[in-house]
Amino acid sequence: MSTFVMNITKPIGASDLESLNQKKGIVLTSENVEILNTSYYKKKDSASSQNTGVTRSNVQSGTAAKNVVRPTAYGQGGVHAACSGQSNSSKHIILPSLTKRVSKGQKVPLNLSSNKIKVNFGWNVKNPACDVDVSAFLLSGNGKVVGDDYFVFYGQESSPEKSVLFKNVETANVLEVFDIDTAILNPAVAKIVFVMTINDALENSLNFSMLKDAYIQIVDPLNNTELASFLVEEYYNNINSMMMGEIYLHNGAWKFNAIGNGVNKDLAGLCEFYGVAVE
Repeated sequence: MSTFVMNITKPIGASDLESLNQKKGIVLTSENVEILNTSYYKKKDSASSQNTGVTRSNVQSGTAAKNVVRPTAYGQGGVHAACSGQSNSSKHIILPSLTKRVSKGQKVPLNLSSNKIKVNFGWNVKNPACDVDVSAFLLSGNGKVVGDDYFVFYGQESSPEKSVLFKNVETANVLEVFDIDTAILNPAVAKIVFVMTINDALENSLNFSMLKDAYIQIVDPLNNTELASFLVEEYYNNINSMMMGEIYLHNGAWKFNAIGNGVNKDLAGLCEFYGVAVE
């Protein structure tokens, strides 16, 4: 069998696979393509970390990604699933105690021992096709983001001054985390809204009735004690995104509001709602 060199500049799709096998007189299997595409996405993910711009392909999967040959169960999971290697859908969490649980719409003060805040998220899925993520919108007093780079999520893991950092942790109780340092937070930020979304929900008819155990937990990172938490109790089939909660500055002190409002918008739609310019 002949040897040839491939310079992978884009994902290899099903049509590419057929064309290569016919022109080169070789046999490339889906396993071969999986390895090549994984290499491509790793290079792309590394390069994208240098770019702070928000594009529609960052917040929702593109057509090319859907046609990529992937023999895994999450072949339609989109660009984020490919870059992260493992969808959070496959991780089952043990729901934490949530000792300071509040009700939907309840606002409580956060008795912080420092300028640091940790915001934990977790969920379980009833439909393994659901690939769930959380995002943070850093809003000014007018309810819109301070700037496009004040939208923190898996595709843009830090605010400009690194006051808000996103992490995918996948522990026994927690899947994704935001670490916040209010001491260096842009003073124009009046509140931070946290949303939970399902990747490709609109395209694949996925909704929140396919989830369970979704929660947000505010933690004091210095002593690892819970300050407040909210557990979603209503999972409707006509929503695919949830505004979980927000932390906001009131009379010089930070408070938590358990929003718990579901909307029929994907992440790109929420970006537009909060004023993020999605190219």
